[in-house]
Amino acid sequence: MTSSPARLVVLVSGSGTNLQALLGAATDPAYGAEVVAVGADRDGIAGLDRAKAAGVPTFVTKVSNHQSRADWDAALTAEVTAHRPDLVVSAGFLKLVGTQFLTAVGDRYINTHNSLLPAFPGMNGPRDALAYGVKLAGATLFFVDAGVDTGPIIAQVAVPVEPDDDEASLTERIKEAERAQLVEYVGRLVRHGWSISHRKVTIG
Repeated sequence: MTSSPARLVVLVSGSGTNLQALLGAATDPAYGAEVVAVGADRDGIAGLDRAKAAGVPTFVTKVSNHQSRADWDAALTAEVTAHRPDLVVSAGFLKLVGTQFLTAVGDRYINTHNSLLPAFPGMNGPRDALAYGVKLAGATLFFVDAGVDTGPIIAQVAVPVEPDDDEASLTERIKEAERAQLVEYVGRLVRHGWSISHRKVTIG
């Protein structure tokens, strides 16, 4: 990577707590990255407010404003790539990107999921983990591919399941671990670079 800060584009759909953690980390020059834009798929969300408060440019690309999902994907791709990102971070972005987006930035697009993949992919990781009766839940950071939560894994963190956990309590503890892992590994990726070979991610 270059000596100048890496350029992050962060995509959000909600409260933006992961975005806020990245914005905070990026205030330290040693972190090696800056958030240059924040994109969303909807208006009126706290994530956009957090970006604006930090002086970061924002954009909104709604599926409903396009005739097809492919058209939306093309518009999102154009918005993101206009900011010349070194890394694109899905921070609670609730839309699946398409072929054009993945072709343009797929090897630089990361997402975080609230389970220890490949176990419990999809929207309800903590709930599914509790229903299965596992003793360890957790979070996975990965490069996005064309599947659902199937891309090459960058890092994982385990979160013990407590006897009195319900979905809300387990989800909250996973979020805390997930957020810390995201900040740590985004920093590592941009400072040291990475390679992907046969699903194996190597940093440095």
